[in-house]
Amino acid sequence: MLIDSHCHLDAAEFNGRQDVIVREAGSAGVHMLVVPAIERANFETVRTLCQRYSNCVPAYGIHPLFTDRATLADLDGLRDYLSQADTVAVGEIGLDFFVENYDRKVQEFYFFEQLKLAREFDLPVLLHSRRAVDVVLKHLRQIKVRGGIAHAFNGSTQQAAEFIKLGFKLGFGGAMTYSRATRLRKLATTLPLDSLVLETDAPDIPPDFLEHGLPNKPEYLPRIAQNLANLRCIPLEEIARVTAFNTRAVLPKL
Repeated sequence: MLIDSHCHLDAAEFNGRQDVIVREAGSAGVHMLVVPAIERANFETVRTLCQRYSNCVPAYGIHPLFTDRATLADLDGLRDYLSQADTVAVGEIGLDFFVENYDRKVQEFYFFEQLKLAREFDLPVLLHSRRAVDVVLKHLRQIKVRGGIAHAFNGSTQQAAEFIKLGFKLGFGGAMTYSRATRLRKLATTLPLDSLVLETDAPDIPPDFLEHGLPNKPEYLPRIAQNLANLRCIPLEEIARVTAFNTRAVLPKL
């Protein structure tokens, strides 16, 4: 059994096709999807989709690239959704210093406040971090949460070790399939297997085998998993078993 630990099933690329996307994922052996929200405006869409499909579970949060239009009232709205029994994590939250013209102080404010909510509700977090890993880690040391997943991990071995110490698993997906991604592939090969989880970030981060311009989909997760199995020279079945176990361990409400 494979678990896609990060899939934006509500994305515009999938509008009206979610039935097919979920069915094809299941046929490919992907039997659970974690669906993170990115802003208050899509909280209800995520909830509705996860109620429609029994193998989809929701996380709610304000993505750093949507903090420029967030308000304090959105944090109150987030609190309401986090209190629901089926919520598995706070996310997608974090920091993104890659994209220019986004106010870092605003990003850090909303990240800090959402970490406090995660602590209040004793929920793990789904972390977004681009060119901001050390600052993300700084905040995680200040606001201790029950761990979570460092989504699309692309840091150093030392940063990976810090996340692991703080109770986090590391998300690997389509970026790992590119032969030129030598540093990332080395991390996927050498980090402890019990620290890894699989994800697609569908419809984003398309894998190397996908034709340019096509959206990523959760049905591709088995081929991504096979790539990890090849890198580590272990059977695909073992990768599926261990990464599913890891995902359930770090997201205990699955």
